[in-house]
Amino acid sequence: MSPLRVVAAAGSAFVASSAWYAAFGSRLARLDEAYAGPAPSPAVVAPVEVVRTGVLATGVSLLADRLPVRGPRGALALGAGLWVTFPVVLLTGSVFHEKVPWQQAAIHAGDWLLKLVLVSAVVTVRRPA
Repeated sequence: MSPLRVVAAAGSAFVASSAWYAAFGSRLARLDEAYAGPAPSPAVVAPVEVVRTGVLATGVSLLADRLPVRGPRGALALGAGLWVTFPVVLLTGSVFHEKVPWQQAAIHAGDWLLKLVLVSAVVTVRRPA
């Protein structure tokens, strides 16, 4: 595991996720009142999200190091596989059991797909196919 790659993956995923929610934040506010109120201060949100994304990048990196993940196809397969296995399962459960609007779950699913594929690509860079 390369700590530098983990930091790069976490940083890039944090930026990408921030852009994702900047793009879809108003839609989330229409779907769920939890997103309609005043947002917490970026001084509070940013460190929490950086730590969460760092944990994600560390976990994906450790997993990638133990699997034969090589090249862009391997990174895409790892990210997509993790996405289907965890966020998609959890988010479909929230739609089915908790009556979360499917559009809200889809926004979160898109963010997770973006993060997992991006992190997988960054932590597996320079591994020949």
